[in-house]
This record gives sequence, structure tokens and C-alpha cells, in this order.
Amino acid sequence: MTDPPKAHVPGRAVAGDRYKWTALTNTTAAVFMSALDGSIVLIALPAIFRGVHLDPLAPGNIGYLLWMIMGYRLVQAVLVVTVGRLGDMYGRVRIYNSGFAVFTGASILLSFDPFDGGHGAMWLIGWRLVQAVGGSMLTANSAAILTDAFPKEQRGFALGINQVAGLGGMFIGLVAGGLLSAWDWRAVFWVNVPVGVFFTLWAYRTLRETGRRGGGRIDWWGNITFAVGLSAVLIAVTFGLQSYGGHTMGWTNPLVDGLIAGGLALLAAFVAIENRVSAPMIQLGLFRLRAFTFGNLAGLAISIGRGGMQFVLIIWLQGIWLPLHGYDYSATPLWAGIFMLPLTAGFLAAGPVSGYLSDRLGSRGLATGGALLFGASFLGLMLLPINFSYWVFAVLIALNGIASGMFASPNSSSIMGSVPAHLRGVASGMRATFQNSGTAVSIGVFFSLMIAGLAGSLPHTLAVGLQRQGVPADVATQVGSLPPVASLFAAQLGVNPIQHLLQPSGALTQLTVAQQQALTGREFFPSLISGPFHSGLVVVFAFGAALALLAAIASLLRSNGAGPAARTPGPRTAATGDALAPAIDGRNADAAG
Repeated sequence: MTDPPKAHVPGRAVAGDRYKWTALTNTTAAVFMSALDGSIVLIALPAIFRGVHLDPLAPGNIGYLLWMIMGYRLVQAVLVVTVGRLGDMYGRVRIYNSGFAVFTGASILLSFDPFDGGHGAMWLIGWRLVQAVGGSMLTANSAAILTDAFPKEQRGFALGINQVAGLGGMFIGLVAGGLLSAWDWRAVFWVNVPVGVFFTLWAYRTLRETGRRGGGRIDWWGNITFAVGLSAVLIAVTFGLQSYGGHTMGWTNPLVDGLIAGGLALLAAFVAIENRVSAPMIQLGLFRLRAFTFGNLAGLAISIGRGGMQFVLIIWLQGIWLPLHGYDYSATPLWAGIFMLPLTAGFLAAGPVSGYLSDRLGSRGLATGGALLFGASFLGLMLLPINFSYWVFAVLIALNGIASGMFASPNSSSIMGSVPAHLRGVASGMRATFQNSGTAVSIGVFFSLMIAGLAGSLPHTLAVGLQRQGVPADVATQVGSLPPVASLFAAQLGVNPIQHLLQPSGALTQLTVAQQQALTGREFFPSLISGPFHSGLVVVFAFGAALALLAAIASLLRSNGAGPAARTPGPRTAATGDALAPAIDGRNADAAG
């Protein structure tokens, strides 16, 4: 007589079950694709705008450029908590599978843009936002699916692989965007289609619910106040990067001030609502878990530093270093991605190893050490001259990638392992919200700091340099007074900044051939901007180092023993809006190591 089969316990992996490796493979592909699309467009922007026959640097068109960069991250930051909560209520696999279908469908439509000019750009921006909805459904539930599928002793490794895939996709997108757009701008969207179709079908056929559904109702007021409030703040950051009323940036724009004030007020209302409703969108009681709270704070600080650093390094390479070393501006987007490869390699090497080690040594030491190394790499970059030796630069960005890998996997494992099993979807969404919000805000913060550093000296330096090459004083002064954002975006888009700035006035055609060649050559703009740019870099990298120190302190404050959830005192009841009591009982074996 054979023994009856053992009942499957929700939230636990069955020993010897190959399902966990199926879940790991599928979710790893999903988060890689989602993150890849967050960065692949950054390098491919020149080819994309040429493809739709639009000059993004023309007056009134800068908004298209910013929304192509920021829109995807904004939607992901806003939606991941909501779709994570929906996964807890209706099934994580169900929401995840639907997300794969939405993501793949949007990728297909992106590659068949039927319009030109502004309408073509709006088509791309619109479907990018839809694609981000699908990406949010994937990233919000992938970590929860893995936490359900893997036993505690393997959870750090699994989440480490998943996290490495996500951030690795962000780094690899910088290279893939340059390579694919050199062939055809639509290829940056085509690349998702066969992979998306295959893994969507595979997900529907193989993934199953192994976690416990929480049921409950949708917290409409919480969802609305959170989505609108966070959107308002992030949209304000986007508008703040644009010039306004003679100022180099838009932070004095009443619209920006109104959006920030209104967004913060709505987020405050959201917190009040969540403390009162019976089925809240976010379980605020999770913030009583030390590993969850300090892990997310550390992750937010690192995310802000990492996202802004990538943007600044790309501008440094494309606008100054590559032209000084003989690369045409049109070739700089591709080569910037190639020269950033040590950053990707460092991260891919350290991520899986640190995830494996966190299962055995705990998360706190590895994550704290990674944050400190992350800050040290910023200090090293701050000391580099503008025209640096590449091998020194390569070592520093490789160390930065290693530091990110050391931090990311243990930090994710600590956060996800600290929460009750039935709240893993919303916890995964909250973790992703901190990460995506940090990335979206980082571009605004770092870019603002960079432009603030340039604004003091660049106008005079640029005007004097142009006059020395024969440009009339009035034209040189006018060009010098233009917002630095135009010069930086021109360099990032692979456009010769001086040629772009002088083109509207027609001043270039009035100069000698020698003067034209000097102004539009590879050395004039980089040499001119090097001094002011370095001043901005010092401010930016010092801020990044400070963020890394804050992340290290927050990481050190997390608990390192097993079971922070188990040690948490009993929370309030569901009637008061904090339904953690059923989840944090006894000795929950799902607590973090």
C-alpha cells in the first residue's frame, strides 16, 4: 500500500520539485526584459527620433525627449504596489501572466509606429506607458512568486539571480540600444517580441499558484491618492528639468510647485486613508519590521545614486571624453554603451555570488559592505580628471558594479524574507516602488545638480570661447545664455552641441572654413565645457557618496537574525487598517535570514 501524497503547504516549496527552477527561469526573463526596456531607449534615442523625423531639441519638443526617458519609470513607480496587492488578492501568477501578455503586445505595437513627427513621438510615448503597465505586473509579482516557490535556505540565491537579471537588464540595455539602433530603430522594440511571445505562452502553461491568496476588496481611495500623488511629484520632476521664464530650469515654475505640493498632500492623505480602511492597499504595519523598513530605505538611497550616476557618466562619455579621443558625435551613443561594460560585468559577477552568500552569512554584512564600496567608487570618480585614463575609469565603474551586486541580492532577500507569506505580493510591489521611484527621481536630482554646477560658469565660458573663433558678440552672448540642458541633451543624443546651438542664427555660414572646422570639431566643445562640467561632477559624485553612506547606515540597522517577522509584536486588527495579526504569528518559517 502506498503512502498518500503529502499535502502541499501554500508558500512553501516542495522538496525536489522542479517547479521552482521553472519559476526562476521565467521570472528572470521577465524582469530582465522589463528592466532592459527601461534603459535601452536611453542610448537609442537619436535613432528613434531620426526614425520619426522629429528634432527633440527644437523649441517646444524637449517634452517628447523627457517623456521618452522618464515616462516608463514613472508608470512603473506608480503601479507596482497596486498590481502587487492585486496579486495577493487574486493570484500572483494570474497577474504576472497577464503582465507578460500586455508587455509583449505593447512591444509589437511600438515597433509599428504609423506616424511621423510629434504624432509619431506620442504613439511611442503612449505605448511605452502601456508597456510599463505590463512591466509593473511582472516586476511586482516575480519576487513574490520566487519567495513562494523556494525554501528559505535557497531564497537569497533565487532572489539574487532575479535581482541581478533586473539590474543587469538595465545595464545591458545601454549597450543593446546602441547596437540595435545602429541597424534599425525599431529593433530596440523587436527584440522583445519573440522572447515575450515564448515566455508568455510558457508562463501560462507552467506557472501555478503556490502562495496563499489574501482575498479582500480593492482600496479604491488608497489606490487613487497614491497613484495621483506619486505621479504628480514625478511629473513635477520632469517639468523641473525644462527651462522656464529665463531660468535654466523649471523649479520656479508655479506648475511645478503646484504639482509637488498637491502630490505631497495626496500622499499624506493616502497614509491617513491606509490607517483607517479595513482592506488597505499598503500594509503600513510592514514598516514595523526592521528588515523591511531599513532594507527599503537603503534600497531607495542606492537606487537614487545608481540611476543618476548612469545618466551623468553617459553625458561625460558622449559629450567630452569620446570626442576628445577621436570619436564622431554620431558614434558616441554606441561607444558610450560599450565603454560602460565594466559596470555591467562587475554587477553580473557579484550579484549571484552575494545572493548565494547571503543564504549562509546573512544579509546585513554583505549589503552594508556593498553600500560602502558603492560610496567609495563615487569618491574615486570624483577625483578623476575630465580627460581620464580609461583603465582607471574602468576599474572604478567595475567596483561600482560589484558594489551594486553585493548590495542588491542580499537586500532583496532580507526584505522579501521578512514579510508574512500572504503579503509578499504587496511587499514586492513596495520594494519595486522604492527602487523605481529612486531611479525616476535620480535623473531629476542629478541633472538638476549638474546644471546648477554648470549654470554659474558655462554661459561666460561659452560666450568668450565663441567670440574667440569669430562668432559675433551678440550671437555668442545669446548662445551662452541658453539653458545648459540643451547642450547636455545634444551631447547625449549624438549631436554636435556647438553646431546645434549656432544653427538657428546662421552664424556658422558667415565664418571661414577654418573657424567652422574649429567650432564643430571634436575638441572645441569638450575643451570649453570641461572646467564647468568638472565642477558639476564634484557636486554630483559627492551627493552620490552621501547617499551611499546613508544606505550603509540603514542597512546596518536591519536585523540579521532569522525571524524578524516572528519577533514583531502583535499588530492592530484589520478593523483599524493593519491586518498583520494573522500573518505574524508564532514562528513563521518564512522570516528573513
